[in-house]
Amino acid sequence: MLKAFSALAILFISFVGSYSFASIQPEKITSDVIKNISCAPGAEKVELTWYVDYEFYQTLKERDAKIVIKYNTKINSDRNKSGYDGAEWIVTEPIGITETSYEIENLIGNEKYLFNIGIQLEDGKTVWSDVIKQKTKRSWGIAKLLILIGSLAFFIYGMKLMSEGLQQAAGTKLRAMLGSITSNRVKGVLTGFGITSIVQSSSVTTVMTVSFVNAGLMTLRQSAGVMMGANIGTTITGWLILLLGFKVSIGSYAYMILALAAPLLFIQKGKAKAWASAIFGFCILFIGLGVLKDAVPDLDADSSIVRFFVDFKSVWYGPIMFVLLGALVTVVIQSSSAAMALTLAMVSTGTIPFEVACAMILGENIGTTITAEIASMVANVHAKRSARIHSMFNVVGVAWMLIIFPWFLKGLSYFVDGDPYAMTPEGIAVAGTTIVLFHTVFNTANVLMLIGFVPQLVSLAEKTVKSKGEADEEFKLDYIGGPLGSTAELCILEAKKEVAKFGRTTSRMNGFVKTYINSPDKKDKSKMLTKLEKYEEITDRVEVEITDYLGETARLEMSDEASIQMRSMMNISTDLERIGDIFYQISKVLEKKDSEKSYFTPEQRDGVNSMISITEEAFEIMNENLASQYGSISLDNAITKEKEINALRDQLRRKHLKNINLEEFKMSGSLAYINVVASFEKVGDHIINVSEAVAGEV
Repeated sequence: MLKAFSALAILFISFVGSYSFASIQPEKITSDVIKNISCAPGAEKVELTWYVDYEFYQTLKERDAKIVIKYNTKINSDRNKSGYDGAEWIVTEPIGITETSYEIENLIGNEKYLFNIGIQLEDGKTVWSDVIKQKTKRSWGIAKLLILIGSLAFFIYGMKLMSEGLQQAAGTKLRAMLGSITSNRVKGVLTGFGITSIVQSSSVTTVMTVSFVNAGLMTLRQSAGVMMGANIGTTITGWLILLLGFKVSIGSYAYMILALAAPLLFIQKGKAKAWASAIFGFCILFIGLGVLKDAVPDLDADSSIVRFFVDFKSVWYGPIMFVLLGALVTVVIQSSSAAMALTLAMVSTGTIPFEVACAMILGENIGTTITAEIASMVANVHAKRSARIHSMFNVVGVAWMLIIFPWFLKGLSYFVDGDPYAMTPEGIAVAGTTIVLFHTVFNTANVLMLIGFVPQLVSLAEKTVKSKGEADEEFKLDYIGGPLGSTAELCILEAKKEVAKFGRTTSRMNGFVKTYINSPDKKDKSKMLTKLEKYEEITDRVEVEITDYLGETARLEMSDEASIQMRSMMNISTDLERIGDIFYQISKVLEKKDSEKSYFTPEQRDGVNSMISITEEAFEIMNENLASQYGSISLDNAITKEKEINALRDQLRRKHLKNINLEEFKMSGSLAYINVVASFEKVGDHIINVSEAVAGEV
């Protein structure tokens, strides 16, 4: 009985199977039979993947059906519809129904293609899927190289635009942060970190720091803390690139963000334009980053470039070689952030391994010091020493890291979920995160290790950068001789410091005249004449350089307040230069008097000394005003002193005219005396002009 039942069951199953087989007729097979079609683009190639509906799979296999693929460019497809010769579709050789992928090579790079996957039945009929569209990638060559360079330039321009916009929008806050620096080096580190985080450029922070060292804002020791903080702040860029650039496609939303920010361009008041510049720069940065990632060559494990990195990563000198490579890349493109973006892009495509990328990051830390070194080349000795501290800090950090490099990376890999060493899609994905983490941990650890050695770094910088004496430390421009700053506000801040120093330099000429008048020593008199002549040349040169610098600054976009301050400084520079000319004229009058063996009477000498003393008081008020905030000073003291100078001039003139007929006055240097007194009154006029310009009355 059991055997009979089994036989019936087998017969039933066979019947059902044959019915199912017979029921699937060719006309039942449609384009829907081919499921989940996808097309992955490559360099002048594509890879198609699919699968056949399971309901039809066995039947098609038994009927010896085949898979065929036809493809054509979008342009030729359109021409084919119009009957053009040579625009026909290309059909591949049939492949087995069991295959689920197929790679088509030797296509045109950067060209849009149309693909159809078909099932070729035993009767010769072919059922085609819906059309799949895909654009191929360019192969690596001159065109791809130019695109890579162009996208890198786009990235750098976006960063520059964003940095400048943020500096313009937050210029006052940046100055407040710098002004708050004390001898506390920890506070300096936090300040450097904060500024770099805001402007997204360590180069901006280091150049600012170099320029502020001798401008009265910070000492060498304070600048060391700011430089260290800038190194930590620059790691923020890596996290932004990783989290926003690679994991979230900001480029996809960039144009929408630009559309929302566009109205800010047409708002004239406030800092709307500055914020628009920052937003536009942010979007351009990430658009460039997206193109940069696509432009990096997508190489397989057997390519010569990948093999080069893999072969040398394990030798003892490999890390040193890749550190030098990272430094070279940063020096060439003049941006550690752009070098970091390029490194991460190369890692994301599997071009360079994890260890090589980390070594290049160390090199980028050294390469970024070149910006501060360049900025200090034409600056004074203090600025050069500040830049040298930055370089030594980075070089020392890279040196100790290279000693423990393999073990440090191994330890860091324990804190991430995955194996960053693996050249697999999963390993490459986690490698980017680990590289940015390495950058942050290394720079933070380097600061913690070396912050206690700031005095030693300063001492070493002073020994390695020798002073050329008084001329190098006192008479060379602190900042204006260097590269023009990136925003008008920061340029004007530096010019204000230079103008204030110009005022102090000019006021010294008053003391030189005083020494000449009262010294009986001919050597002292000769020395004072030489100094007056030298300082007159200095005032001429400084006035020209400040005026040229402000002329360059005038080309930058600036607020109305900044424009008023710039005009004030140009007027101040002119007045200070004229003061130098007047003192030089006084020196020539006094020199001529002595050469003619004329002399001042005791009464005349007292009168000149009174003018010198009251002029010195006027200079003190002027220098105090120059060091104050423009537009916020009171002119009461300056006006009072100007009136006192005029009154003393009138008093001395009346007394001189009254005594001019006396014999002793006829024999003395009467003409020289009245000339000197009148010259000091002219100096007083220019001094009050300076204070009025500081007050905004120009």
